[in-house]
Amino acid sequence: MKTHAAQALLALSAGFCALQAQAQTLPQEIRASLPAAVLSGQATLSFWGLDLYAASLWVTPGFAASAYERSVFGLELAYLRDFSGADIAKRSIAEMHDQAVLHPDLRTRWETQLRALFPDVKAGDRISGVHQPDLGAVFWCNGRLLGEIRDPVFAKRFFGIWLAPQTSQPQLRQRLLAQSTRSVGAPR
Repeated sequence: MKTHAAQALLALSAGFCALQAQAQTLPQEIRASLPAAVLSGQATLSFWGLDLYAASLWVTPGFAASAYERSVFGLELAYLRDFSGADIAKRSIAEMHDQAVLHPDLRTRWETQLRALFPDVKAGDRISGVHQPDLGAVFWCNGRLLGEIRDPVFAKRFFGIWLAPQTSQPQLRQRLLAQSTRSVGAPR
């Protein structure tokens, strides 16, 4: 029995390492939109000891964490567990609402749009998004275009889940912004 547990743990560790290595490479869909993007930071979201996804933030020259809504950037979530698209949409809206209260009509509209976009995901799947200032956001799953939401207020609030100072995950935010907050030539 111990051998099976050790083999399962080894397989899980190998899968996690593969996801980490994958997350360090600029995804093709983000590269096509942001050829000059560089990795700002990575973090894993865990809840009650369970790893949910590994996040990677890709930024372009001139990115400023304090004004992320004015920058072009990409965010990739590599899922470590299975989730329904409806649950992803629902949780996203709850996180957006927690940043600042959403009007019920807006909350309903945005959740409907997200439910239409986000598919169910399995461990190993990736959802990527590119923030387009003054336009909105474009989303992909495993490199396949899902669609876009042309609403700059939506985009600011959606990506604010990870990047806004009001995020529910300040340590994750800090890790994602790790490289973009360092000044050129500053001691490390």
